[in-house]
Amino acid sequence: MSTTGAVPTAFFSRAGDVFTPLRPATSNWSPDMIHGASVCGLLARALEAAGGGENFIPTRLTVDMFRPARTSPLTTSTTTVRDGNRIRVVDAEAIQNGETVARASAVFLHRSAPPPGEMWTREEHPVPPSVDLAPPSDHPTAPWFGSDGHPDGWSNSLAGHQGASRKRMWTHQLGVVEGEAPSPFARAAMIGDATSLLTNWGSCGVGYINADLTLTLCRVPEGPELGLEADNHVSADGISVGTATMYDRHGSLGTCVVTALSNVQRQIDFTDEAHTPHAMR
Repeated sequence: MSTTGAVPTAFFSRAGDVFTPLRPATSNWSPDMIHGASVCGLLARALEAAGGGENFIPTRLTVDMFRPARTSPLTTSTTTVRDGNRIRVVDAEAIQNGETVARASAVFLHRSAPPPGEMWTREEHPVPPSVDLAPPSDHPTAPWFGSDGHPDGWSNSLAGHQGASRKRMWTHQLGVVEGEAPSPFARAAMIGDATSLLTNWGSCGVGYINADLTLTLCRVPEGPELGLEADNHVSADGISVGTATMYDRHGSLGTCVVTALSNVQRQIDFTDEAHTPHAMR
């Protein structure tokens, strides 16, 4: 944890190859766990360092979170699976106390000219809050939430949007590592984990905990602010699948998918107490 009185602006501090979780990384599910956004951001950072650059765009990230990541130091390791002229594939692991707590893989594709012709796309795309309501900031800000049918549109209140309607979010996320500006890819990875929040959030709160995240991008985000809008939720036998569209002020840029398990014994009801959306894992 941070040894200073200042409010942390990132999820981890760094000493060499060791990353120590800071207070904002703590999960709402348990005080000795860190949430998925921090894990996804740390693994995306490692993957991009190994496979990014030279006109390669991170286009697919998959993170498997199969063990609880605790509030103790972590390290990361990467393996290059393929280093081709047009496609790169890199794997990564997050390691804690000698055990792998999460693994990830990323595909990086080389930029090129698009083929000719017109293609179908959905007519309705997510719309961010106005710049008057949520002006751009150089620093992380409180997230905005929206839900279909809400009388006030966007607000900072989780409790105010609890219900069975479609959810959306707009946020300038904290950084991954203290003293580093997160890359657009790392920002997308951290915010993508909130797909579980938006797609599994119902009239009684959130009772599903996601086991993974798959993020697909046609481009990296522009600017520090990003949004998610829920597209679908399907569930059976305590297992759910949720999909969401990621967007910035220039339009939609990707799709997020999560699978989740029922965690009803630790149901989070936002009408009972204040919670922060980045701490949903």
